[in-house]
Amino acid sequence: MAISNRVLELSVRATCDARERFEEIDEIAQVNTGKVLSAFRRHRVSDTCFAGTTGYGYNDKGRETLDLIFADVMSMPAALVRSGFVSGTHAIASALFAALRPGQVLISATGTPYDTLLGVIGLRGAFRGSLKEYGICYSQVELIEGRKPNLTAIADAVRDQKAGAVLIQRSRGYSSRGALSVQQIGDICEAVHRVNKNAVVFVDNCYGEFTETIEPGDVGADLIAGSLIKNPGGGIAPAGGYVAGKKDLVEAAAFRLTVPGIGGESGATLGINRLLYQGLFMAPHTVAQALKTAVFCARLFELMGFETSPGYLDPRSDIVQMIELGSPELLEEFCKGIQSSSPVDSFVTPQASEMPGYDRPVIMAAGAFIQGSSIELSADGPVSEPYNVFLQGGLTFESAKLGVMLAASCLDNR
Repeated sequence: MAISNRVLELSVRATCDARERFEEIDEIAQVNTGKVLSAFRRHRVSDTCFAGTTGYGYNDKGRETLDLIFADVMSMPAALVRSGFVSGTHAIASALFAALRPGQVLISATGTPYDTLLGVIGLRGAFRGSLKEYGICYSQVELIEGRKPNLTAIADAVRDQKAGAVLIQRSRGYSSRGALSVQQIGDICEAVHRVNKNAVVFVDNCYGEFTETIEPGDVGADLIAGSLIKNPGGGIAPAGGYVAGKKDLVEAAAFRLTVPGIGGESGATLGINRLLYQGLFMAPHTVAQALKTAVFCARLFELMGFETSPGYLDPRSDIVQMIELGSPELLEEFCKGIQSSSPVDSFVTPQASEMPGYDRPVIMAAGAFIQGSSIELSADGPVSEPYNVFLQGGLTFESAKLGVMLAASCLDNR
């Protein structure tokens, strides 16, 4: 696989150095697997749950049971799990519209949201149907030193009774700050609810599911959303997303996905229920594979002299690994290495280009069985200073490790 001798040597050391972290990750996966298995047993999953429906999709036992299982696993009263969500951003937007009404204010507690949400909010472009067009205002609270939630400023912001919802982005997005731990999310929930019991605390949970033994629902979040082609789909779910939270908020999100008065009561599953169930069942293990890949990547590139975030010994609350490459050439080479190690489209050369939802060229490497699946090994980054690359995923640690080593060799050969 054209892996350089230096990278081979450093990889042995990186693997040895990371062994204790790997054991910790396996322990987390064991706890989360028990949680998922218990939910499957509690709700009496049988092969009848895998049968699909057509047309309106009324009385779909599999769809309804999966909602109950997701609610249990996410420690929420209700959930809406649907292949009709085209992305995590779609699920998040449905949740935001469920939580907010015209004249209210959305407050971001974690600074500027991820690029694809800017159009949803109305901060970029003049898209019809944005929150802004519906008369919903926006403000944000910056992180302290770009890292920690400013609990005092968040509490001050939500004292205004027009504050309808507080957005918490768990993962880092294309920023240098780390992911928020579930405990940090709990601190924000407490700060908000202490001064404004009516404000909805909403968590963009993308990339974070099953990286810890608890979820935002365990610490007071009112509503969460995420993508099934990230962590909770286990690399098997072919499409979709989920919203989980208080029953009235989940119902409102269902009305946004379909229409008021119907909501989650219909929607044909067309025979993919089994894939959604199996993906969720596999998710804790698959997330562990991705976390091991991120830890290994961090240690290898640290040994090569690069700055990484998180460091290989740092706690993790998402599957994303950032590496400071410092130049567009190295960013391109890294992505070439990841692409060339992929089981699908390994012969393709990634090129920076304009992407829907982004205001700058982005280069993306992803040879995935499911298009856009971020739980499969992928790497991407905006082609702009400081030229950081963001790696995530890995269905198996063994294959993802080879991909990271090949990307490292591409840089080593320059």
